[in-house]
Amino acid sequence: MIIMTTISVTDDVRERLLRIASELQIRLRRRVNLNEAILYLISEKEKRPQLLEEACSPLSESEEALRELLRERTLDERRLERKISA
Repeated sequence: MIIMTTISVTDDVRERLLRIASELQIRLRRRVNLNEAILYLISEKEKRPQLLEEACSPLSESEEALRELLRERTLDERRLERKISA
């Protein structure tokens, strides 16, 4: 017995998923449904988990960007204090 559920995705995600399904159909030379396309994406992620880790890891420049953000935030707070006290 197969239990199925409905998921909601935005139109752009649906289009991208359909594109992936059509690429799979061409490669496999048979009809592919969206369930198979999602399974394919999951299996690809599981085959190369380092790609997900790499995509989620901070960039080397992120520390400098954070320092700059904090400097600018401090300057903004000082400007605000001057405006309020004036």
